[in-house]
Amino acid sequence: MAATSSRSCVQYLLHLAHDNLDFRLPEIKALLTLRGKPFQPSESFKEKSPFWCLGGLSEEDVRSIMSRSVCAKSAFELWGQGQTLSELRTSLLNYPLENMSPFMHKDSTYRINVYTFNKTLVFADRIKRIDAMEYLPFEGTVSLKSPQHIFCLLEDYGTDPNNIPEQPDYVYFGRWIADGQRELIRSHSVKNRHFIGNTSMDSGLSFIMANHAKVKENDLVFDPFVGTGSLLVACSQFKAYVCGTDIDYNTIHGKGRSSRKNQKWRGPDENIRANLRQYGTERMYLDVMVSDASKPVWRDGSLFDAIITDPPYGIRESTRKTGSHKDISKPHDGIFAESHVPVSQAYHLSDIFTDLLNFSACHLVMGGRLVYWLPVYRPEYCEEMVPLHPCLQLISNCEQTLSSHTSRRLITMEKIKEPEESDSLAHLADPRFSPYQGHNAFREKYFCGLNKRCGKEDNKADVNGESTN
Repeated sequence: MAATSSRSCVQYLLHLAHDNLDFRLPEIKALLTLRGKPFQPSESFKEKSPFWCLGGLSEEDVRSIMSRSVCAKSAFELWGQGQTLSELRTSLLNYPLENMSPFMHKDSTYRINVYTFNKTLVFADRIKRIDAMEYLPFEGTVSLKSPQHIFCLLEDYGTDPNNIPEQPDYVYFGRWIADGQRELIRSHSVKNRHFIGNTSMDSGLSFIMANHAKVKENDLVFDPFVGTGSLLVACSQFKAYVCGTDIDYNTIHGKGRSSRKNQKWRGPDENIRANLRQYGTERMYLDVMVSDASKPVWRDGSLFDAIITDPPYGIRESTRKTGSHKDISKPHDGIFAESHVPVSQAYHLSDIFTDLLNFSACHLVMGGRLVYWLPVYRPEYCEEMVPLHPCLQLISNCEQTLSSHTSRRLITMEKIKEPEESDSLAHLADPRFSPYQGHNAFREKYFCGLNKRCGKEDNKADVNGESTN
Protein backbone atom coordinates (compact mmCIF):
# COMPACT_ATOMS: atom_id res chain seq x y z
CA MET A 1 0.00 0.00 0.00
CA ALA A 2 2.84 2.39 0.86
CA ALA A 3 4.52 1.74 -2.50
CA THR A 4 1.26 2.43 -4.36
CA SER A 5 0.84 5.66 -2.43
CA SER A 6 4.38 6.85 -3.22
CA ARG A 7 3.95 6.09 -6.93
CA SER A 8 0.69 8.04 -7.04
CA CYS A 9 2.49 11.28 -6.16
CA VAL A 10 5.21 10.90 -8.82
CA GLN A 11 5.89 14.00 -10.92
CA TYR A 12 7.24 13.98 -14.45
CA LEU A 13 9.57 16.52 -16.02
CA LEU A 14 9.19 17.51 -19.66
CA HIS A 15 12.17 19.08 -21.39
CA LEU A 16 10.80 21.12 -24.30
CA ALA A 17 12.45 22.51 -27.40
CA HIS A 18 12.92 26.26 -27.18
CA ASP A 19 11.21 27.09 -30.47
CA ASN A 20 7.57 27.58 -31.49
CA LEU A 21 6.95 28.57 -27.86
CA ASP A 22 3.31 29.53 -28.45
CA PHE A 23 2.48 26.08 -29.83
CA ARG A 24 3.87 23.90 -27.03
CA LEU A 25 1.12 24.16 -24.42
CA PRO A 26 -1.79 23.45 -26.83
CA GLU A 27 0.13 20.46 -28.21
CA ILE A 28 0.77 18.89 -24.81
CA LYS A 29 -2.83 19.59 -23.69
CA ALA A 30 -4.21 17.99 -26.87
CA LEU A 31 -2.06 14.88 -26.43
CA LEU A 32 -3.15 14.61 -22.79
CA THR A 33 -6.78 14.87 -23.92
CA LEU A 34 -6.21 11.83 -26.14
CA ARG A 35 -5.29 9.97 -22.94
CA GLY A 36 -8.26 11.42 -21.05
CA LYS A 37 -5.91 13.25 -18.69
CA PRO A 38 -6.01 16.87 -17.48
CA PHE A 39 -3.05 19.21 -17.62
CA GLN A 40 -1.75 19.46 -14.03
CA PRO A 41 1.39 21.64 -13.84
CA SER A 42 3.35 22.35 -10.67
CA GLU A 43 2.82 25.60 -8.77
CA SER A 44 6.04 27.01 -10.23
CA PHE A 45 4.91 26.38 -13.83
CA LYS A 46 6.17 28.92 -16.40
CA GLU A 47 4.86 28.49 -19.93
CA LYS A 48 7.98 29.93 -21.62
CA SER A 49 10.36 27.76 -19.57
CA PRO A 50 12.04 24.76 -21.27
CA PHE A 51 11.16 22.58 -18.23
CA TRP A 52 7.64 21.69 -17.13
CA CYS A 53 6.74 19.57 -14.07
CA LEU A 54 3.47 17.68 -14.49
CA GLY A 55 1.50 15.55 -12.06
CA GLY A 56 -1.47 13.19 -12.21
CA LEU A 57 0.12 11.02 -14.90
CA SER A 58 1.37 7.47 -15.25
CA GLU A 59 4.56 6.46 -17.02
CA GLU A 60 2.40 5.02 -19.79
CA ASP A 61 0.73 8.44 -20.23
CA VAL A 62 4.12 10.11 -20.54
CA ARG A 63 5.38 7.57 -23.09
CA SER A 64 2.22 8.10 -25.13
CA ILE A 65 2.75 11.88 -25.17
CA MET A 66 6.38 11.53 -26.18
CA SER A 67 5.48 9.13 -29.00
CA ARG A 68 3.67 12.05 -30.65
CA SER A 69 5.12 15.36 -29.46
CA VAL A 70 7.44 17.36 -31.72
CA CYS A 71 7.63 20.21 -29.19
CA ALA A 72 9.07 18.09 -26.37
CA LYS A 73 12.61 16.73 -26.45
CA SER A 74 12.61 14.31 -23.49
CA ALA A 75 10.64 13.24 -20.44
CA PHE A 76 11.87 12.13 -17.01
CA GLU A 77 10.49 10.72 -13.80
CA LEU A 78 11.39 13.60 -11.49
CA TRP A 79 13.31 12.46 -8.40
CA GLY A 80 14.52 15.81 -7.08
CA GLN A 81 14.67 19.53 -7.78
CA GLY A 82 15.83 22.78 -6.22
CA GLN A 83 17.23 26.25 -6.77
CA THR A 84 20.70 25.06 -5.72
CA LEU A 85 22.63 21.78 -5.73
CA SER A 86 22.19 21.71 -1.94
CA GLU A 87 18.41 21.95 -2.29
CA LEU A 88 18.55 19.26 -4.96
CA ARG A 89 20.43 16.94 -2.58
CA THR A 90 17.83 17.46 0.16
CA SER A 91 15.02 16.82 -2.31
CA LEU A 92 16.65 13.61 -3.58
CA LEU A 93 17.29 12.27 -0.08
CA ASN A 94 13.60 12.79 0.71
CA TYR A 95 12.43 10.94 -2.42
CA PRO A 96 10.86 7.53 -1.54
CA LEU A 97 13.54 4.84 -1.66
CA GLU A 98 11.03 2.26 -2.90
CA ASN A 99 10.60 4.36 -6.07
CA MET A 100 14.37 4.41 -6.67
CA SER A 101 15.39 0.88 -5.77
CA PRO A 102 13.97 -0.94 -8.87
CA PHE A 103 16.44 1.05 -11.00
CA MET A 104 19.50 1.01 -8.71
CA HIS A 105 19.95 -2.62 -7.62
CA LYS A 106 23.27 -4.38 -8.05
CA ASP A 107 22.28 -6.31 -11.19
CA SER A 108 21.38 -3.14 -13.10
CA THR A 109 23.47 -0.95 -15.41
CA TYR A 110 23.13 2.80 -15.64
CA ARG A 111 24.51 6.09 -16.94
CA ILE A 112 24.21 9.67 -15.72
CA ASN A 113 23.99 12.50 -18.26
CA VAL A 114 24.35 16.22 -17.58
CA TYR A 115 22.28 18.69 -19.59
CA THR A 116 22.51 22.47 -19.32
CA PHE A 117 20.12 24.97 -20.89
CA ASN A 118 21.59 28.31 -22.04
CA LYS A 119 25.11 27.42 -20.92
CA THR A 120 27.85 25.01 -22.02
CA LEU A 121 29.88 23.14 -19.43
CA VAL A 122 33.34 21.78 -20.18
CA PHE A 123 33.80 18.02 -19.81
CA ALA A 124 35.63 18.32 -16.47
CA ASP A 125 32.75 20.28 -14.94
CA ARG A 126 30.28 17.67 -16.10
CA ILE A 127 32.30 14.93 -14.43
CA LYS A 128 32.36 16.95 -11.20
CA ARG A 129 28.57 17.22 -11.31
CA ILE A 130 28.26 13.45 -11.72
CA ASP A 131 30.78 12.67 -8.96
CA ALA A 132 28.82 14.93 -6.60
CA MET A 133 25.82 12.58 -6.93
CA GLU A 134 27.65 9.87 -4.95
CA TYR A 135 25.18 10.22 -2.08
CA LEU A 136 22.58 8.38 -4.18
CA PRO A 137 22.41 4.63 -3.44
CA PHE A 138 23.51 3.33 -6.86
CA GLU A 139 24.54 -0.34 -6.55
CA GLY A 140 24.65 -1.25 -10.24
CA THR A 141 27.39 -0.98 -12.84
CA VAL A 142 28.10 2.05 -15.00
CA SER A 143 27.59 1.40 -18.71
CA LEU A 144 28.15 4.32 -21.06
CA LYS A 145 27.18 2.52 -24.27
CA SER A 146 24.09 0.44 -23.47
CA PRO A 147 22.78 1.08 -19.95
CA GLN A 148 19.47 -0.33 -18.76
CA HIS A 149 18.64 2.97 -17.07
CA ILE A 150 19.61 6.54 -17.89
CA PHE A 151 19.53 9.36 -15.36
CA CYS A 152 19.94 13.03 -16.06
CA LEU A 153 20.98 16.12 -14.14
CA LEU A 154 19.38 19.14 -15.81
CA GLU A 155 20.46 22.71 -15.08
CA ASP A 156 18.44 25.74 -16.16
CA TYR A 157 20.41 28.97 -16.65
CA GLY A 158 17.44 31.07 -17.79
CA THR A 159 16.51 32.22 -21.27
CA ASP A 160 18.68 35.32 -21.70
CA PRO A 161 21.84 34.42 -23.69
CA ASN A 162 23.28 37.87 -22.94
CA ASN A 163 22.98 37.48 -19.18
CA ILE A 164 24.00 33.94 -18.20
CA PRO A 165 24.38 33.51 -14.43
CA GLU A 166 27.32 31.74 -12.82
CA GLN A 167 25.02 29.31 -11.02
CA PRO A 168 21.86 27.75 -12.45
CA ASP A 169 18.48 29.25 -11.64
CA TYR A 170 17.11 25.75 -11.06
CA VAL A 171 18.31 22.13 -11.15
CA TYR A 172 16.48 18.84 -11.67
CA PHE A 173 17.40 15.16 -11.44
CA GLY A 174 15.36 12.31 -12.82
CA ARG A 175 15.15 9.00 -14.62
CA TRP A 176 14.88 9.23 -18.39
CA ILE A 177 11.66 7.74 -19.77
CA ALA A 178 11.40 8.66 -23.45
CA ASP A 179 12.41 11.13 -26.14
CA GLY A 180 9.97 13.14 -28.24
CA GLN A 181 9.60 13.00 -32.01
CA ARG A 182 11.92 15.84 -33.00
CA GLU A 183 13.52 13.47 -35.50
CA LEU A 184 10.33 13.67 -37.60
CA ILE A 185 11.12 17.31 -38.38
CA ARG A 186 14.40 16.28 -40.01
CA SER A 187 13.24 13.05 -41.65
CA HIS A 188 10.20 14.77 -43.22
CA SER A 189 11.99 17.97 -44.23
CA VAL A 190 10.43 19.64 -47.26
CA LYS A 191 13.94 19.97 -48.73
CA ASN A 192 14.05 16.21 -49.28
CA ARG A 193 10.41 15.70 -50.24
CA HIS A 194 9.45 14.28 -53.61
CA PHE A 195 6.69 16.80 -54.42
CA ILE A 196 6.73 20.41 -53.15
CA GLY A 197 5.28 23.77 -54.09
CA ASN A 198 5.79 27.44 -53.28
CA THR A 199 3.73 27.17 -50.10
CA SER A 200 4.50 23.65 -48.84
CA MET A 201 4.10 23.66 -45.05
CA ASP A 202 7.18 23.26 -42.86
CA SER A 203 7.33 19.69 -41.52
CA GLY A 204 7.53 20.71 -37.86
CA LEU A 205 4.46 22.92 -38.09
CA SER A 206 2.60 20.21 -40.01
CA PHE A 207 3.09 17.75 -37.15
CA ILE A 208 2.15 20.41 -34.60
CA MET A 209 -1.11 21.02 -36.48
CA ALA A 210 -1.86 17.29 -36.53
CA ASN A 211 -1.28 17.12 -32.77
CA HIS A 212 -3.42 20.20 -32.08
CA ALA A 213 -6.18 18.46 -34.05
CA LYS A 214 -5.80 15.28 -31.93
CA VAL A 215 -5.35 13.20 -35.07
CA LYS A 216 -5.19 9.52 -34.18
CA GLU A 217 -5.19 6.08 -35.77
CA ASN A 218 -8.07 5.41 -38.23
CA ASP A 219 -9.30 9.02 -38.16
CA LEU A 220 -10.50 10.56 -41.42
CA VAL A 221 -8.72 13.89 -42.03
CA PHE A 222 -9.60 16.43 -44.73
CA ASP A 223 -7.70 19.43 -46.14
CA PRO A 224 -9.87 21.67 -48.39
CA PHE A 225 -6.81 23.67 -49.61
CA VAL A 226 -4.53 20.67 -49.95
CA GLY A 227 -1.82 22.12 -52.23
CA THR A 228 1.10 19.69 -52.30
CA GLY A 229 -0.26 17.72 -49.34
CA SER A 230 2.19 18.53 -46.54
CA LEU A 231 -0.56 18.31 -43.93
CA LEU A 232 -1.72 14.97 -45.32
CA VAL A 233 1.83 13.65 -44.96
CA ALA A 234 1.92 14.58 -41.26
CA CYS A 235 -1.52 13.16 -40.46
CA SER A 236 -0.81 9.91 -42.28
CA GLN A 237 2.29 9.49 -40.09
CA PHE A 238 -0.12 9.19 -37.15
CA LYS A 239 -2.06 6.49 -39.06
CA ALA A 240 -5.02 8.63 -40.09
CA TYR A 241 -6.74 8.25 -43.46
CA VAL A 242 -6.27 11.45 -45.46
CA CYS A 243 -7.96 13.22 -48.36
CA GLY A 244 -8.24 16.73 -49.73
CA THR A 245 -9.33 19.13 -52.45
CA ASP A 246 -7.84 22.11 -54.25
CA ILE A 247 -9.00 24.38 -57.07
CA ASP A 248 -5.59 24.25 -58.78
CA TYR A 249 -5.68 21.47 -61.39
CA ASN A 250 -1.93 21.58 -62.06
CA THR A 251 -1.01 21.22 -58.38
CA ILE A 252 -3.43 18.36 -57.79
CA HIS A 253 -2.10 16.48 -60.82
CA GLY A 254 1.56 17.45 -60.36
CA LYS A 255 1.81 19.28 -63.66
CA GLY A 256 3.44 22.52 -64.73
CA ARG A 257 6.52 24.39 -63.58
CA SER A 258 8.59 22.97 -60.74
CA SER A 259 9.19 24.85 -57.50
CA ARG A 260 12.68 23.34 -57.21
CA LYS A 261 15.85 25.19 -58.04
CA ASN A 262 17.45 24.15 -61.35
CA GLN A 263 14.35 22.16 -62.39
CA LYS A 264 12.03 23.71 -64.99
CA TRP A 265 9.11 21.26 -65.08
CA ARG A 266 7.67 18.78 -62.63
CA GLY A 267 8.45 15.13 -63.25
CA PRO A 268 5.84 12.49 -64.17
CA ASP A 269 5.73 11.06 -60.61
CA GLU A 270 5.58 14.31 -58.66
CA ASN A 271 2.26 14.19 -56.81
CA ILE A 272 0.76 13.89 -53.34
CA ARG A 273 0.49 10.12 -53.46
CA ALA A 274 4.23 9.93 -54.20
CA ASN A 275 4.90 11.99 -51.05
CA LEU A 276 3.07 9.50 -48.85
CA ARG A 277 4.76 6.61 -50.66
CA GLN A 278 8.11 8.23 -49.83
CA TYR A 279 7.33 7.95 -46.10
CA GLY A 280 5.69 4.53 -46.21
CA THR A 281 2.13 5.73 -45.55
CA GLU A 282 0.57 5.38 -49.02
CA ARG A 283 -2.03 2.97 -47.62
CA MET A 284 -3.50 5.88 -45.59
CA TYR A 285 -4.05 7.95 -48.76
CA LEU A 286 -7.66 8.01 -49.94
CA ASP A 287 -7.48 10.58 -52.74
CA VAL A 288 -7.49 14.26 -53.63
CA MET A 289 -9.66 15.98 -56.22
CA VAL A 290 -10.00 19.28 -58.04
CA SER A 291 -12.79 21.11 -56.28
CA ASP A 292 -13.83 24.62 -55.27
CA ALA A 293 -13.86 25.12 -51.48
CA SER A 294 -16.67 27.68 -51.85
CA LYS A 295 -18.90 25.03 -53.45
CA PRO A 296 -18.35 21.81 -51.43
CA VAL A 297 -19.37 18.58 -53.11
CA TRP A 298 -19.78 16.49 -49.95
CA ARG A 299 -23.08 14.98 -48.87
CA ASP A 300 -24.71 16.34 -45.72
CA GLY A 301 -23.67 14.90 -42.39
CA SER A 302 -20.64 14.41 -40.18
CA LEU A 303 -17.78 12.95 -42.20
CA PHE A 304 -14.40 14.07 -40.85
CA ASP A 305 -12.63 13.57 -37.53
CA ALA A 306 -10.42 16.57 -38.27
CA ILE A 307 -10.17 19.36 -40.84
CA ILE A 308 -6.64 20.77 -41.08
CA THR A 309 -5.72 23.39 -43.62
CA ASP A 310 -3.63 26.40 -44.62
CA PRO A 311 -5.86 28.66 -46.76
CA PRO A 312 -4.21 30.90 -49.38
CA TYR A 313 -3.60 34.48 -48.21
CA GLY A 314 -3.13 36.11 -51.61
CA ILE A 315 0.63 36.68 -51.16
CA ARG A 316 2.31 33.83 -53.00
CA GLU A 317 -0.86 32.04 -54.14
CA SER A 318 -3.99 33.78 -55.39
CA THR A 319 -7.33 33.35 -53.64
CA ARG A 320 -9.71 32.20 -56.37
CA LYS A 321 -13.05 30.44 -56.69
CA THR A 322 -15.12 29.39 -59.69
CA GLY A 323 -17.69 31.85 -60.98
CA SER A 324 -17.89 35.22 -62.66
CA HIS A 325 -19.50 38.60 -62.16
CA LYS A 326 -20.62 38.38 -65.80
CA ASP A 327 -23.47 36.29 -67.18
CA ILE A 328 -22.05 33.15 -68.79
CA SER A 329 -24.39 31.11 -70.94
CA LYS A 330 -24.41 27.34 -70.43
CA PRO A 331 -24.85 24.75 -73.20
CA HIS A 332 -28.46 23.70 -73.83
CA ASP A 333 -27.79 20.24 -72.39
CA GLY A 334 -26.03 21.76 -69.34
CA ILE A 335 -22.82 19.82 -70.10
CA PHE A 336 -19.61 21.67 -70.93
CA ALA A 337 -17.08 20.32 -73.42
CA GLU A 338 -14.20 18.28 -72.03
CA SER A 339 -11.80 21.11 -72.87
CA HIS A 340 -13.86 23.70 -70.97
CA VAL A 341 -11.88 25.76 -68.46
CA PRO A 342 -14.08 27.20 -65.67
CA VAL A 343 -14.01 30.94 -65.17
CA SER A 344 -12.68 32.05 -61.78
CA GLN A 345 -13.06 35.15 -59.67
CA ALA A 346 -11.61 36.62 -56.48
CA TYR A 347 -12.26 34.65 -53.27
CA HIS A 348 -12.11 37.15 -50.41
CA LEU A 349 -10.44 36.01 -47.19
CA SER A 350 -13.60 36.89 -45.27
CA ASP A 351 -15.54 34.48 -47.51
CA ILE A 352 -12.84 31.81 -47.19
CA PHE A 353 -13.09 31.81 -43.39
CA THR A 354 -16.90 31.99 -43.45
CA ASP A 355 -17.11 28.99 -45.75
CA LEU A 356 -14.44 27.08 -43.84
CA LEU A 357 -16.14 27.44 -40.46
CA ASN A 358 -19.60 26.70 -41.83
CA PHE A 359 -18.27 23.63 -43.65
CA SER A 360 -16.51 22.42 -40.49
CA ALA A 361 -19.64 22.92 -38.38
CA CYS A 362 -21.57 20.73 -40.82
CA HIS A 363 -19.03 18.02 -41.63
CA LEU A 364 -16.93 17.50 -38.50
CA VAL A 365 -17.93 14.71 -36.15
CA MET A 366 -18.90 15.82 -32.65
CA GLY A 367 -15.70 16.63 -30.80
CA GLY A 368 -13.75 16.83 -34.07
CA ARG A 369 -11.32 19.68 -34.52
CA LEU A 370 -10.69 22.37 -37.12
CA VAL A 371 -7.10 23.66 -37.28
CA TYR A 372 -6.21 26.44 -39.70
CA TRP A 373 -3.95 29.47 -40.19
CA LEU A 374 -5.29 33.02 -39.95
CA PRO A 375 -3.00 35.76 -41.41
CA VAL A 376 -2.96 39.03 -39.46
CA TYR A 377 -1.57 42.52 -39.83
CA ARG A 378 0.03 42.89 -36.41
CA PRO A 379 -0.50 46.64 -35.81
CA GLU A 380 -4.27 46.13 -36.13
CA TYR A 381 -4.66 42.67 -34.61
CA CYS A 382 -7.03 42.02 -31.72
CA GLU A 383 -8.54 38.77 -30.46
CA GLU A 384 -11.97 39.81 -31.74
CA MET A 385 -10.67 39.33 -35.28
CA VAL A 386 -10.69 35.54 -34.89
CA PRO A 387 -13.78 34.19 -36.71
CA LEU A 388 -16.25 32.44 -34.42
CA HIS A 389 -19.11 30.00 -34.96
CA PRO A 390 -21.77 28.90 -32.45
CA CYS A 391 -21.06 25.23 -33.19
CA LEU A 392 -17.29 25.54 -32.74
CA GLN A 393 -15.45 26.26 -29.50
CA LEU A 394 -12.13 28.10 -29.69
CA ILE A 395 -9.45 25.89 -28.10
CA SER A 396 -6.21 27.74 -28.81
CA ASN A 397 -4.80 30.71 -30.72
CA CYS A 398 -1.02 30.63 -31.33
CA GLU A 399 1.11 33.18 -33.15
CA GLN A 400 3.91 32.60 -35.62
CA THR A 401 5.64 35.89 -36.44
CA LEU A 402 6.40 36.34 -40.14
CA SER A 403 7.81 39.87 -40.14
CA SER A 404 7.73 43.02 -38.02
CA HIS A 405 4.22 43.80 -39.28
CA THR A 406 2.64 40.45 -40.15
CA SER A 407 2.10 37.10 -38.50
CA ARG A 408 -0.25 34.18 -38.77
CA ARG A 409 -2.31 32.65 -36.00
CA LEU A 410 -2.82 28.91 -35.72
CA ILE A 411 -6.47 28.61 -34.74
CA THR A 412 -7.80 25.39 -33.18
CA MET A 413 -11.55 24.91 -32.75
CA GLU A 414 -13.64 21.95 -31.58
CA LYS A 415 -17.18 21.06 -32.62
CA ILE A 416 -19.51 21.21 -29.60
CA LYS A 417 -22.95 20.95 -31.20
CA GLU A 418 -24.73 20.19 -34.45
CA PRO A 419 -25.72 23.22 -36.57
CA GLU A 420 -29.28 24.52 -36.57
CA GLU A 421 -30.99 26.85 -39.02
CA SER A 422 -30.40 29.79 -36.70
CA ASP A 423 -26.64 29.14 -36.49
CA SER A 424 -24.39 31.23 -38.69
CA LEU A 425 -20.99 32.84 -38.62
CA ALA A 426 -21.17 35.80 -36.27
CA HIS A 427 -18.28 38.20 -36.59
CA LEU A 428 -16.88 38.79 -40.08
CA ALA A 429 -19.28 41.54 -41.22
CA ASP A 430 -18.14 43.97 -38.50
CA PRO A 431 -15.98 46.89 -39.82
CA ARG A 432 -13.34 46.06 -37.19
CA PHE A 433 -12.46 42.98 -39.23
CA SER A 434 -11.54 44.96 -42.35
CA PRO A 435 -8.23 43.07 -42.86
CA TYR A 436 -10.29 40.26 -44.41
CA GLN A 437 -12.88 42.32 -46.33
CA GLY A 438 -12.51 42.80 -50.07
CA HIS A 439 -10.22 41.15 -52.60
CA ASN A 440 -6.51 41.36 -51.69
CA ALA A 441 -7.26 43.30 -48.47
CA PHE A 442 -4.60 41.45 -46.49
CA ARG A 443 -2.21 41.47 -49.44
CA GLU A 444 -2.42 45.28 -49.68
CA LYS A 445 -1.77 45.69 -45.97
CA TYR A 446 1.12 43.25 -46.19
CA PHE A 447 2.92 45.12 -48.95
CA CYS A 448 1.99 48.51 -47.50
CA GLY A 449 3.65 47.51 -44.25
CA LEU A 450 6.62 46.10 -46.16
CA ASN A 451 7.34 49.16 -48.27
CA LYS A 452 6.06 52.09 -46.23
CA ARG A 453 8.95 52.60 -43.84
CA CYS A 454 10.55 55.62 -42.24
CA GLY A 455 14.11 54.56 -43.08
CA LYS A 456 15.81 52.42 -45.70
CA GLU A 457 17.54 50.22 -43.14
CA ASP A 458 14.21 49.35 -41.51
CA ASN A 459 12.76 48.45 -44.88
CA LYS A 460 15.81 46.32 -45.77
CA ALA A 461 15.52 44.35 -42.52
CA ASP A 462 11.86 43.60 -43.20
CA VAL A 463 12.48 42.37 -46.73
CA ASN A 464 15.34 40.11 -45.69
CA GLY A 465 13.44 38.74 -42.74
CA GLU A 466 10.22 38.12 -44.63
CA SER A 467 8.68 34.65 -44.44
CA THR A 468 5.17 34.23 -45.77
CA ASN A 469 2.83 31.65 -47.06
